Amino acid sequence: MINWALSLFRRFPCGHLLSALLTALVASFRSRAALQLEILALRHQLGVLQRSVKRPRLTASDRFLWARLSSTWRDWRSALILVQPETVIGWHRRGFCLFWRWKSRHGRRGRPSVPTETLQLIRRVSRDNPLWGAPRIHGELLKLGINIGETSVSKYMARGCKPPSQTWRTFLENHLKTMASVDFFTVPTIRFQMLYVFLVLAHDRRRILHFGVTAHPTAEWTSQQLRETFPWDSAPRFLLRDGDRIFGSDFTKQLEEFGIEQLLGAPGVPQQRCIHRAGDRYDSP
Repeated sequence: MINWALSLFRRFPCGHLLSALLTALVASFRSRAALQLEILALRHQLGVLQRSVKRPRLTASDRFLWARLSSTWRDWRSALILVQPETVIGWHRRGFCLFWRWKSRHGRRGRPSVPTETLQLIRRVSRDNPLWGAPRIHGELLKLGINIGETSVSKYMARGCKPPSQTWRTFLENHLKTMASVDFFTVPTIRFQMLYVFLVLAHDRRRILHFGVTAHPTAEWTSQQLRETFPWDSAPRFLLRDGDRIFGSDFTKQLEEFGIEQLLGAPGVPQQRCIHRAGDRYDSP
């Protein structure tokens, strides 16, 4: 009788799941020795199937059963043979996503829409009172009995048109003529001596304004080179340099007399000063 019922259940789409549940119900009335023998026989048959079938075909009901077992049975991994435990965990996560997707589609979709009259009122109030912010307008709407959030008020407020900012090319054309860079670089001689070259470079055309060569650079010598570079009223507005100690107090005092504002570049970034030397890792802009 039980075998006939099991064969009948297997003809339905979820018959294997129903037959497994019925078998578990019948097994509760058997003796412990009979259950152990049946488990031994079933495990032997599973071993034979695992050797002969590389990839078994599992239905949706089988995946649902193992997903439920993984959430309620602690030792479900010890009884799993056909697939890996990671596969069952993936089934469980996929079912979780499908459930919440179904629930979101059949429930309320997002926030309620704001009426058109309320949107027009928010824009009108914000346009007529440009100094009012979202909290002030939100409070006025609550006084009128309009229940709306402050974030929605901030979202639908009228935005004033800002004047267009200048492009990067326009900025360079306006300020490059007022910028210059200074730096030192070394030149080895045939007698294995080291010469120091002081270079002043203009940013507009990358013109070399002045250079000086010495074997013993000092702060006084550097200040004199700066005076020779910018005679009379030809000094630029900005001067870019690095943090070398050669640019000491005398050099800074000379810049103040010329009315030049000095800008320090970041360490190891020579392209900020528009100077590229042999051995630098970065190219100048």
